[in-house]
Amino acid sequence: MSFGLHHALREVRELKRHILAKQRFKGYSGRARALGGCAALLAALAMRGGYWPHDLVGLLTAWGVVLGVSLLLNYGALVYWFLYDEEVDRDWQSLKPALEVLPAFVVGTFASAGCIRSGNAELLPGLWMSLYGLANLASRHVVPRRIIWVGAWYISAGGVSLLYPAWAWTQPLVMGGVFFIGEWLGGLVLHYDEAEGRTIWSFFGLPNLSQSYE
Repeated sequence: MSFGLHHALREVRELKRHILAKQRFKGYSGRARALGGCAALLAALAMRGGYWPHDLVGLLTAWGVVLGVSLLLNYGALVYWFLYDEEVDRDWQSLKPALEVLPAFVVGTFASAGCIRSGNAELLPGLWMSLYGLANLASRHVVPRRIIWVGAWYISAGGVSLLYPAWAWTQPLVMGGVFFIGEWLGGLVLHYDEAEGRTIWSFFGLPNLSQSYE
């Protein structure tokens, strides 16, 4: 009787694991995130070395370019996954987890414009970090749960930057370093499955060939 109970509990746990695996969103690419973090660090180093102007227009342009590169990498991988993964079969419902984080970015856009118009541009680094942390937390139910720590990293760094806004705004390596570390951590979380301990995402977000035949 005891053996039957343990066997039933094991089957329930296995069923739960399979259900969670089916719910896991695989459209994000860990390597694309890591490359986006590298872009942020390179931009910060360019500004720190005097290769890019430090005025308001220069800083906004530099971080705008970083944002554009990151969007191209991450959403390019997402589109590639959507079009070519046979399990997705171009079902628009599969993109729902990616769309759920958009409100945070919309709020960030208006809040950023408000900070600039009111002459409080130095608040932007802390605002961006905090909102990006919230976006990571919002995706915790569809990606490996260790993404919570990435969200906590961004929110903590954002809080410190909001307390010392002038320092965060005038030191490009602050934001570049925060996003470099955060994106690499997020990339590792996405690249390795927390339960199985093995790679489940390739560069463009597609399942590895070795797993396609399992």
